[in-house]
Amino acid sequence: MRNERGGTSIPALAVLVLLGIVAAVGIFGNKTKHVTVDLTTLTASTTATTIPTAPLDTQPFTGTGGLVVHPRSEAALFTAPDADAFGKIGPTQFGPTWLPVVEQTDGWVRVLLPSKPNRSTGWLQDEDLDRASSSYLIRVHTSSRTIELFDKNKSLGTWKAGVGAKKTPTPPGRTFLLGSIIDHKRSASPIVLPLGAHSPTLDTFGGGPGTVAIHGWPNPHVFGAAISAGCVRVPKTALADLQKVPLGTLVLIDSK
Repeated sequence: MRNERGGTSIPALAVLVLLGIVAAVGIFGNKTKHVTVDLTTLTASTTATTIPTAPLDTQPFTGTGGLVVHPRSEAALFTAPDADAFGKIGPTQFGPTWLPVVEQTDGWVRVLLPSKPNRSTGWLQDEDLDRASSSYLIRVHTSSRTIELFDKNKSLGTWKAGVGAKKTPTPPGRTFLLGSIIDHKRSASPIVLPLGAHSPTLDTFGGGPGTVAIHGWPNPHVFGAAISAGCVRVPKTALADLQKVPLGTLVLIDSK
């Protein structure tokens, strides 16, 4: 996917508001001592950066409880609670930054990150975070070349999808909906849904950092084929439903 900055899809953000799940207070769990870090010395976790010291996800094919968090301002990322800081995360990426929580303990949450390597995670102090809950789940199956959308464990649809070719595969594991872009200059698909994952074989494509995305495609023959550079190409009907999904929603990619 070409890494282009664009407008954030209103429906994707509106779902959070309509569900009434954005918390006004960002402190949850028991209050613990705040760890102060010099943020100017840390690398920001974005779709364009690589942070080799980020701890990797140890359960890459497991679902979550749906909790997502949003840093109100730039925040330090830690290797473990009360351990060393290795990076930082800002409040915006492709619009507001919403990250899925994969683990919790008193005063801390562990989240999936948008930076390389794939499956990167980090611990955040839970103060100064907004939290929400997404009842949605997106599943991508690279062998059957299908994509599924669920809400509260109920299937909303299954569609044939174009996935990564053998030499440029769609990376397996759990990731998340990082953004929602509308760019009418993109003739292939004006709507692009970047994920927090990257091509495992390409450092860049389309001028961007190799960010994997879900997007449409004008030629229907690609649906059901292993043909892309790693992105997931879907029909218009699927894209219309996926565009309504809140940012931070979990995406599970497997080889089924």
